[in-house]
Amino acid sequence: MTITQDFNPCIDLHCHSTASDGSLSPEALVARAAERGVTHLALTDHDTIGGLEAAREAAADKGLNLINGIELSCVWRSLTIHVVGLDFDHQDEAFLALLDKQNENRWRRARLIADKLSRLKVDDLLAKATEQAGGDVPGRPHFARVLVDEGVVPRMEHAFKRYLGTGKPGDVKACWPELEEVVHWIEAAGGISVLAHPRKYRMTATKLRQLTADFMAAGGRGIEVSVSGQSSGDLGFVAELARRNGLLASQGSDFHFPGAAWCELGQIMKMPEGLEPVWHHFQQPVLS
Repeated sequence: MTITQDFNPCIDLHCHSTASDGSLSPEALVARAAERGVTHLALTDHDTIGGLEAAREAAADKGLNLINGIELSCVWRSLTIHVVGLDFDHQDEAFLALLDKQNENRWRRARLIADKLSRLKVDDLLAKATEQAGGDVPGRPHFARVLVDEGVVPRMEHAFKRYLGTGKPGDVKACWPELEEVVHWIEAAGGISVLAHPRKYRMTATKLRQLTADFMAAGGRGIEVSVSGQSSGDLGFVAELARRNGLLASQGSDFHFPGAAWCELGQIMKMPEGLEPVWHHFQQPVLS
């Protein structure tokens, strides 16, 4: 079945809810997306699909099309890389079993972060961070919020600058699977694997081309070309990377919380011409 459009669809294929490190519940996220004119949304929480069912029900109420999504963490040449999975079978048993293992990795990391920050003498730090995460696995933003609430730091950015940012005590590297593995997980579950926000890794152009080549060799099919907050130069560079390698082009806001104009739902730079959109290849293609 092809979804034909008599209007210009607003497609956002990267966002986060309280099921991972976002600040809005899946239901509130969908409501905000609908208010902002988003017609097709993929909820791509980190390493979990725990928010999908609630989002699906809310999307049905709002008349919004929800696409199955996830953002999986993995390792490439000792660097943490993110791969977005789109339009997969959310009931695939093998995929769900692998996500359980990924969830165990996240809990192991959360316990290590709490242990590394124990010198700050915040009582029940892990429990409080878990509460911030709505009972799910807490990430660094949830620990940062606790540090603000407990008066250890005045603002979130200070928490990262002193304790949770790159190279700081709470910057704990998780035991993520290799890039090839997560690409295989997504593709085996009938989905499309997409290299997430490639310019955010701050790689040289040469290294990013190497990552892209290895991603494609593993079976990866798409790349996020248009991502909120990037420069026009980065947009052009990634567009050309997609064009030269025949990769499907994706886009998304990478929304985490309201109030940040650079990562608002549906607020995405126009996709450059001459690219093949990933949504043309969904099981129910979206055609404008």
